[in-house]
Amino acid sequence: MDNEDLQNKLVNKSIEAFLMGLEVFNKPTINYRTEGFSFFICNAWELMLKALLLKRGQSIYYKDQPNRTYDLSKVVHLIYTDKRQPLRVNLEKIIDLRNTSTHFITEDYEAVFAPLFQSCVVNYVNELLRFHDKDVSNYLNRSSLTLTTNIKELSNEQIKAKYPDEIAQKLIFTKNDIDVTKSLENSNKFSITVKHELVITKDANKANFSVKINKDAENDVAIIKELKDPADVFKFSFKNLVKDIDNRLKKQKIPFSYITKGNESKKKSFNAYVLSLFISYYDMKNNPKYSYAHKIGNLTEYTYSQQAAEFIVNQIKQEPTKIVNKIKKR
Repeated sequence: MDNEDLQNKLVNKSIEAFLMGLEVFNKPTINYRTEGFSFFICNAWELMLKALLLKRGQSIYYKDQPNRTYDLSKVVHLIYTDKRQPLRVNLEKIIDLRNTSTHFITEDYEAVFAPLFQSCVVNYVNELLRFHDKDVSNYLNRSSLTLTTNIKELSNEQIKAKYPDEIAQKLIFTKNDIDVTKSLENSNKFSITVKHELVITKDANKANFSVKINKDAENDVAIIKELKDPADVFKFSFKNLVKDIDNRLKKQKIPFSYITKGNESKKKSFNAYVLSLFISYYDMKNNPKYSYAHKIGNLTEYTYSQQAAEFIVNQIKQEPTKIVNKIKKR
């Protein structure tokens, strides 16, 4: 089989996997929707991107294992080289879901991941056309590209009441991580929320259904302050905390930099290495203002508060070009 034939076979199989993913997710009688869609959409992307590598004259095989083709993560990193690109971040979240789906999937993952799935569908359609000149509308009606979901997203308290501790912690951790990533990315290439909005109108001809308001209710209501769930406060994963602090430094035009060991070159962006230094030096994992430990089986995952981000930015602001090297010396 020559290179061009292999490309075409990969692209055709990719489209078939994509269509299967849509069919699984949009079929109301299937309970395995989230897992099934994640498997098929990942397969569709992997085949489509491998075909692109072949088209560019690149290999799709590991050098030390010539009979084994690249996995999806490897292909994504080769083609989308900017690790902050919203499309790549979207794919990485869905790959993580696929990889852990046999352990922690619940029906409520659907509500959490549906906006990411919708964005992933649109991204696939656009990239298929860009890379291989294949239009998905030749295979199905474009209205079928809108995913349907009727699962209502639960609050953290409802999740804790519904699931055992281990599953609840994992779901809350994932939900919060995606919520924060949405706000940081702020891009349709990462997530697209399909919303149904209700508008009250006095014109009966414009209404789909009627409601009435009872003005004679006996009971008054008042808004009371509620206790904060730690999972609602500590929403930043380690990676998202890095992004948030870096964004804050750039928005505030703080001239952050530090000298790397062994040479005089300067690093100017806030990164995971620097965050680790701050967390360690200020013992932030043991400070209840800054971090919260999620116990998931034998694994402990930490999430961080907005207060943690503000604290680190304020420390950097005092000595933006010196603080990292001072912490390293201490």
